[in-house]
Amino acid sequence: MGKVAERVTVSVWINWCIHKFYNIHGFNMRGVGKKKGQISEISQAQDRLVDKLQNVYKSYPQYSELVRMIMSTVGRGGEGDVGQRIRDEILVVQKKNNCKGGMMEEWHQKLHNNTSPDDVIICQALIDYIKSDMDISVYWNTLNSNGITKERLLSYDRAIRNEPKFTSDQKEGLLRDLGNYMRTLKAVHSGADLESAISNCMGYRSEGKGFMVGVKINPISGLPSGFPVIFNIFFNSKKASVHCSSSTHKRAKQELLQFVLEHVEDKNVEPLLEGLLEARAELKPLLSTSNDRLKDLLFMDIALDSTVRTAIERSYEELKNAKPEKIMYLVTLLLENLILSSDNNEDLIYCWKGWDRALTMLKSGENDWALFAKSVLDRTRLALASKGELYHQLFQPSAEYLGALLGLDQWAVSIFTEEMIRSGSAASLSSLVNRLDPILRSVANLGSWQVISPVEAVGYIVVVDELLSVQNKTYEKPTILVAKTVSGEEEIPDGTVAVLTPDMPDVLSHVSVRARNSKVCFATCFDTDILNDLRAQEGKLLSLKPTSADITYSEVKEEDVTRSSNLEEVDPSPTIKLVKKQFNGSYAISSDEFTSEMVGAKSRNIAYLKGKVPSWVGIPTSVALPFGVFEKVLSDDLNRGVSEKLQILNKQLGAGESDVLGEIRKTVLELAAPPQLVQELKDKMKSSEMPWPGDEGEKRWEQAWMAIKKVWGSKWNERAYFSTKKVKLDHDFLCMAVLVQEIINADYAFVIHTTNPSSGDSSEIYAEVVKGLGETLVGAYPGRALSFISKKDNLDSPKVLGYPSKPIGLFIRRSIIFRSDSNGEDLEGYAGAGLYDSVPMDEEDKVILDYSCDPLIVDVDFRKSILSSIARAGDAIEKLYGSPQDIEGVVRDGKIYVVQTRPQM
Repeated sequence: MGKVAERVTVSVWINWCIHKFYNIHGFNMRGVGKKKGQISEISQAQDRLVDKLQNVYKSYPQYSELVRMIMSTVGRGGEGDVGQRIRDEILVVQKKNNCKGGMMEEWHQKLHNNTSPDDVIICQALIDYIKSDMDISVYWNTLNSNGITKERLLSYDRAIRNEPKFTSDQKEGLLRDLGNYMRTLKAVHSGADLESAISNCMGYRSEGKGFMVGVKINPISGLPSGFPVIFNIFFNSKKASVHCSSSTHKRAKQELLQFVLEHVEDKNVEPLLEGLLEARAELKPLLSTSNDRLKDLLFMDIALDSTVRTAIERSYEELKNAKPEKIMYLVTLLLENLILSSDNNEDLIYCWKGWDRALTMLKSGENDWALFAKSVLDRTRLALASKGELYHQLFQPSAEYLGALLGLDQWAVSIFTEEMIRSGSAASLSSLVNRLDPILRSVANLGSWQVISPVEAVGYIVVVDELLSVQNKTYEKPTILVAKTVSGEEEIPDGTVAVLTPDMPDVLSHVSVRARNSKVCFATCFDTDILNDLRAQEGKLLSLKPTSADITYSEVKEEDVTRSSNLEEVDPSPTIKLVKKQFNGSYAISSDEFTSEMVGAKSRNIAYLKGKVPSWVGIPTSVALPFGVFEKVLSDDLNRGVSEKLQILNKQLGAGESDVLGEIRKTVLELAAPPQLVQELKDKMKSSEMPWPGDEGEKRWEQAWMAIKKVWGSKWNERAYFSTKKVKLDHDFLCMAVLVQEIINADYAFVIHTTNPSSGDSSEIYAEVVKGLGETLVGAYPGRALSFISKKDNLDSPKVLGYPSKPIGLFIRRSIIFRSDSNGEDLEGYAGAGLYDSVPMDEEDKVILDYSCDPLIVDVDFRKSILSSIARAGDAIEKLYGSPQDIEGVVRDGKIYVVQTRPQM
């Protein structure tokens, strides 16, 4: 983090804390009390603020991570002996070194009135100035690089106007005494200062002449056995650092903190990091127990955390030529450090376990170690991004509000959260992960791109943050979108010829399928340098030439582009028409009644498979609410009010008021079920040997009825509505049947494309597999699925292309799912699949996934068996239909079930 930005961040927090403290207790911002005995210096205000933060930490454990972050920027503060030392010791420095008057007297006056974290920087600037043989430019460089300008010095209540002027005979004494004084300043203002933090917990007595002889701080009782009891003040006779190995670290516990301090500057940082983390782990239980000196324990933990980051940053030069094993091990240490600093850390723990497994695979010589490590790296990035988003939601609104009250510059306020993140435990981990990424990609032969839709394109570069924010836009010129975020559920805007992103939507996600169907180039770029180069070319006309694993690009001139390129206007696609379906007299039908007049292709295909696929492939029993049932229910006298309301809303929609779509969906949920519908659906489900929800009570039927209405209401999803408008489909003619199936409580879910969608190779089956239900695969859930290919002439030898990085899996009890099955899906020339919702009767449980013990990941024979079975099921279904298929299914107890199939678009 830049030093100026760091100072801005610290200032925002401190100003906020002091501002709030003075407002609460009736003081003005200049530290001048309104009544006798009021506070007169910032250090005392900090001390009382930290007491309040300590109480919040105890009373509201859910905010402990945030309190810890605040404390890391505020500093411990102090009153009584500790706060008084700042004022007294500066007088000793002046007297012992004969430097009264001038800048030193101005600083003394400033310290006496209001000491602040700026004083740490001023003291360091004086030390640097003296060490440089009184080069005044060095003094100003230290100040300015930390955000302290001449104007800032003049702005203090007691301004500092003069520059320091010392002589060579003062050098030795000033360096000694200012060095001691720096420790006193840090003891108050820098909660992350390791020596002072340890001393305040372990206890010390002051020594030396003139420096507060007799001040004593007692050790905290109940400290771990691995911690020493009494430390001499700031370890005046610190031993020289020596090289040590990990085994050296594993010494008697009572030497742990002494070891850390002795080796805090070692070039070989691994033993130091291990010692720091062991100390933090020993300290962790005390942070959740009642202790009147909890703040000192917290500051020691913050100091240990900060030292981890300092150590790893010191090792960056050495890591340039380090082997992957070393970098991966350091990643595990930094992850452990972040876990110790985080509240909700289950995902981080599973990332840590993933790295540990990757290291085991590497050491045992497994061929796929780099491919697996890359998936763990991607998951780690997702975890860090999620934490960053959470911080932004929590901090930035308050930063904007408080920044305005305090009159801070907008540029400083706007980067507040970003700088807070950069100053924390996650920043060094993110940096190390970025260093490792290209190494893993190289070893795993992944290259810089994953090309999802390899289509040549020529267009103008447009940079956007989110594809979602522009999905309904129409670009007049052919456009190559460089989008920071792509979730997987978006539509591709009209006029777009390519979408390039660092994000990782699944190859079989909605947006990926859309790209291939629309002949739009779509690819993930893993190389930040390439992405930055593309962003820098915004507005330029580029030509993209993809292969199945790479993209080359170059700038072109309009006059050099032939009329056959996609720079020219594309002929409009052929007109697609919907045929409106009518109610046929039945509210519910069984699978042997499925016809094109009654249900969509989804229902017909699943009924067709029954009895025709190999016996080892399961097909779930199905019934359906056919076309026209929604309209029939709406026309029932029970729902007259709902019908009238929908008519009004639909008129508004027809007039272009698309913001009523949400209100329409809500109104559909108000529908009441006619008794005949309930009875017919019950009869059909029971005759098909499906469980009837009503047998478990009226509440269970109401859950089922709500799910059915949500499927009907998805006709008015924004994405679906705008998609039909783009191809000029008559939205009024869109009819929704509902396919009803019992949910198989899946161990895994999969999607198969029987022709490889990335390469177009019809001899290869491509499939993706997720843990739990398939919604995490087809919906907008972050991370990648396990992906593999299988040659059709060798189905028992699947090849894994990528291991899973999805942090979330969905699981459900025995239940019913209601699947959308409209007449707008699987139309020739238009892929409507995935536009409408399938809704389970019960909510899924979101589970944070641990892949380190998942048999699909750790058991080679199990993985081969499951993936081969999936591939063989896909091959059998393709042969049954005689054309490439897009197949969805699940695995339960090793058995394959296919829940739907459609032609691969």
